[in-house]
Amino acid sequence: MSKLLVVNPEKCASCRTCELMCSFGRINAFNPRLSAVTVIDYEAALTSVPVMCMQCDEACCLKVCPVGAITRDEAGVVTTNPDKCIVCKMCVSACPLGNMSYSPSEKKVFKCDLCGGDPKCVKFCPSGAIQYVDSAEVPDRKKAVAEKFKDVFGEEVSP
Repeated sequence: MSKLLVVNPEKCASCRTCELMCSFGRINAFNPRLSAVTVIDYEAALTSVPVMCMQCDEACCLKVCPVGAITRDEAGVVTTNPDKCIVCKMCVSACPLGNMSYSPSEKKVFKCDLCGGDPKCVKFCPSGAIQYVDSAEVPDRKKAVAEKFKDVFGEEVSP
């Protein structure tokens, strides 16, 4: 993939503009429940984190789809094909980050498709917490994300 979304939790103002713009771009309505971005509040760390599809290299949603309705396009974006989808929702259960969703009103599954290369969450984020960068700028994506979360949330130790 040539570009990917990178989140900086320290910059998130918890305004949820990303959720609103995502839903508006996706369904032409301001409805955070139908957004492919979810802002999670972590009260212990007094921070919020926008969470969206990470376009995983080993995408569980893609692997578990029984009819091949989830594929990776030429740009490396994991996409859904509603014409092939049987709405079994196995992909929703398979996503470890909870970024595959189901819309009861549309009767289909959906996920972040990077807005066709022009992500609205990035374009309208007032604090710059979400960036769309060349993958070469993030050498080890998984490690970078894990370190960001560790820095913000700390490590929880079981009692």
